[in-house]
Amino acid sequence: MTEDARRVAIAAIVRIDEDGAYANVLLPKMLAESDLEPRDRGFVTELVYGSTRMRRQLDHLVDRFLVQSPPPTARAALRIGAYQLLHLDTPPHAAVSATVSAAPKRFRGLVNAILRKVATAVKSGVEFPSRAVELSYPDWLVDQLGADLGAEDATAALRAMNKAAAVHTRADGYVQDPSSQLVAAAVPANPGDLVLDVCAAPGGKSSAIAQRGVRVISADRRLSRAGLIVSNRDRLQLDDVHVVQSDATAPPFRPESFDAVLVDAPCSGIGALRRRPDARWRISGADVAELAALQARLLGAAATMVRPGGALVYSVCTLTVAESVDVVAQTAAELAAQGFREIEAPEGDWRAMAAGVHFLLPSADADGMAIARWRRG
Repeated sequence: MTEDARRVAIAAIVRIDEDGAYANVLLPKMLAESDLEPRDRGFVTELVYGSTRMRRQLDHLVDRFLVQSPPPTARAALRIGAYQLLHLDTPPHAAVSATVSAAPKRFRGLVNAILRKVATAVKSGVEFPSRAVELSYPDWLVDQLGADLGAEDATAALRAMNKAAAVHTRADGYVQDPSSQLVAAAVPANPGDLVLDVCAAPGGKSSAIAQRGVRVISADRRLSRAGLIVSNRDRLQLDDVHVVQSDATAPPFRPESFDAVLVDAPCSGIGALRRRPDARWRISGADVAELAALQARLLGAAATMVRPGGALVYSVCTLTVAESVDVVAQTAAELAAQGFREIEAPEGDWRAMAAGVHFLLPSADADGMAIARWRRG
């Protein structure tokens, strides 16, 4: 791989760390502006996503040999060098020399000295002080999933989310993770039914439901995100997906007018961290609590839109009990008063939790997800 590829990776990591740029937004733009060959672009993506995802682990490996924290550009070079040594099949000599060449001249001596020590340490075997450091997650997140899922399942989920997500394409050409496809399939609706998707952008679940001959009202609060639904609908040539900009906490529709309502609520995304390598460093426990409060409001508002005999589906791409079991428990009395009763688990490898919630744990082939379903009597 060229030195230019590593230079692009170093520049991207600095912008992610220092400017707060989102990796999945920044990197495609940087690659589009570069003249790198496709193979080199793939290598840059691996370095940036992998080094960002494994940041805590790599920094621990490097910091043992530093007397003070290095400048951001040197830190980024050390990180991609350590990533190559620990996670890729790059020969140690090549990983060190090529990374040193890609670093700014004033940092090359430092990068060379530290990466040589890292290479020796990796060859001898690396031990980490904690599971959170080894798996490269914040302590609070490892502790939270351990409490919510149990240590064994939490560790398996965290390991799975350290792998890059595979691309899955539906028969109609839309790219969508299998777990999201399972959620769309779990919405009880028949041809001719009217379904409301209250937090629909970018429209993947709406379009999957519409493919079954269902009329879908696809709503989102932000105009820009509603525009994404329109773009995907038009590209898929779907005539019966109707896009509305609306606030799902106060839906502008007649009560009891839909055969099914899907609440695919905004969440912490902790079940889909493999897709956003920097997300684990942005989320906090306070965010989870704030989102759970919003999710309860969304679920309560959506319930009023379901006609008697219709279905209500709640889903989140997270693994926290606070955003799933607790939200359902918090709204249970309200839903029961309106005649809602839990219905059976959907098809797929869903695991029963409490309060009628089912979890799909992340794997090599799918994101983590939680779902609950009701029928209104």
